[in-house]
Amino acid sequence: MCGICCVVSLTSSQRALHNHVYELLRHRGPDHSQDVTTNSLDPEYSCFFSAHVLHMRGSLTPQPLQDDRGNLFLWNGEVFGGLTVEPGENDTKVILGYLSACKSPSDVLSILGQVKGPWAIIYYQKEEHCIWFGRDFFGRRSLLWSWGLNESLFTLTSVSSRSLDPRSSVCLEVPAVGVYRVDLKSRSQRESLKVEVYPWGDLHSDFTWEGLPSSVSIVMNNSGLVLLSPTSPMNMSTTDVEKNSCRSSQPSLDDLKMLLASSGKQETIHRLVDVLGEAVHRRVQHLPHQCNPHQAKVAILFSGGIDSMILAVLADRYIPADQPIDLLNVAFKLQESKLNQGLGKKVRNKGHTIPDDIAMSKFDVPDRITGRAGLQELAALSPKRKWNFVEINVTQEELKELRVRNICHLVHPLDTVLDDSIGCAVWFAARGRGFLSEGTQARQHCSAAKVVLTGIGADEQLAGYSRHRVRFKTSGLQGLVKELAMELGRISSRNLGRDDRIIADHGKEARFPYLDEDVVSFLNTLPVWEKADLSLPRGLGEKLLLRLAAVELGLGPCAVLPKRAMQFGSRIAKLENSREKASEKCSRLTTS
Repeated sequence: MCGICCVVSLTSSQRALHNHVYELLRHRGPDHSQDVTTNSLDPEYSCFFSAHVLHMRGSLTPQPLQDDRGNLFLWNGEVFGGLTVEPGENDTKVILGYLSACKSPSDVLSILGQVKGPWAIIYYQKEEHCIWFGRDFFGRRSLLWSWGLNESLFTLTSVSSRSLDPRSSVCLEVPAVGVYRVDLKSRSQRESLKVEVYPWGDLHSDFTWEGLPSSVSIVMNNSGLVLLSPTSPMNMSTTDVEKNSCRSSQPSLDDLKMLLASSGKQETIHRLVDVLGEAVHRRVQHLPHQCNPHQAKVAILFSGGIDSMILAVLADRYIPADQPIDLLNVAFKLQESKLNQGLGKKVRNKGHTIPDDIAMSKFDVPDRITGRAGLQELAALSPKRKWNFVEINVTQEELKELRVRNICHLVHPLDTVLDDSIGCAVWFAARGRGFLSEGTQARQHCSAAKVVLTGIGADEQLAGYSRHRVRFKTSGLQGLVKELAMELGRISSRNLGRDDRIIADHGKEARFPYLDEDVVSFLNTLPVWEKADLSLPRGLGEKLLLRLAAVELGLGPCAVLPKRAMQFGSRIAKLENSREKASEKCSRLTTS
């Protein structure tokens, strides 16, 4: 993980980076910072590069990394496949080595197209006077662009600041539709700045570039070059199949076991466990040493739900048994009026028994209750593992203070009520500052894990959201398939850039096993009815394949927990105006 930035001035004058943006970039990469400035008189321009490294792999490698020809490389990513990076090697050096040997744009695309894993790059080719930049196929790493309204300045950066004057620049997320190339030689005082696009396959004809100033023109590259998609195309088949049956509207673990026995899906389930297990394996191995060997190297955003439970079980397979795993569970303080509304009883009524010795408190939100139950399941499956269930409690006062000071800038340029709720919940969870309960005692704990696993991508691929049920009821399998294809196509702009900025603010790296290219390719080959059956009740039909895999892995009641969005499970949504719609602009993200 790194914070990377490039400021290009299309005049001889140099432009400095805003102090607040520089500070946010340093949060992302606390292990090494370095700035480099280049100048050119023919054509006339200057470039300021700033890179801040979070050391994750091989030897610590300062960035911007420069080769013998003066090319500069800024890399924010991880190579989990495609190109060979040995355990002791640094992937930044490996990729620059490949890029330095490139003699044409097609060579550059060939290298980037082979990388499996999350990335964002800025690559300056000195002799060609051009800058390449872009994000991976899913947009798992943040990259923003802002364009000076004076038509002589543009900036690429991992993170920006809401406090910057909107009259002087427009800041947007770089669309994750391909790789971009800016030829600085072609720009004169009378021309607009031309940005060439090299898309991931065929770019949809209805795609529009929104919010760009008139001084910028986005054009497809003249050679017709494209990047090959790193995943298989989605199976759009909608053949009618025999529906599964369930005995009641309140599904139980027995219902799921019965479906597992009669489904004939054992081979598919085993393949899912294998490919997802390998994705987790790649993301928890070869990690840097901790100063304290008793601290966890890996943490999981943990609600006790099916997505995070499966990540925990699979991580347990590949992390040495003597190393703890941090389970990060966030809760926002309930109002007094909510304490006596029987949250524990509500969960019990759904068939999930909660121990009687867990007393209700102001932080006993739904995700805290299911998280504790999930901890018991994990402890039963792997009793020798030290599971650190980190209870992260947030008051409304702390939320307000840190939203204004930190979180609103990280969410930017997104600005909806949903972005606010999820952004705040993820920020406090990833910070990892809470306490561990040990018997009747509790002690403070702050997770030092640099790797944070998150379950994003499971719902989008396996029909986990309530809107998928609505679409299925109104449009059948055909409508559901189209909805899932849209979900995966827009995940970069809805979730991933934001969550990368949020988690990286703590000097930690978000990793997304469900969005591993091999996992997505496998799920894309399956027809939709193999992945979900929305004719079955909640807690069973959505993400059915994953629930069956959970039973196969030995999990219990968590396998039939219905989907609960983080903003509701953590109860942050209850702290604000309940009449707000998720898609509305959020006034709380506006700083004074």
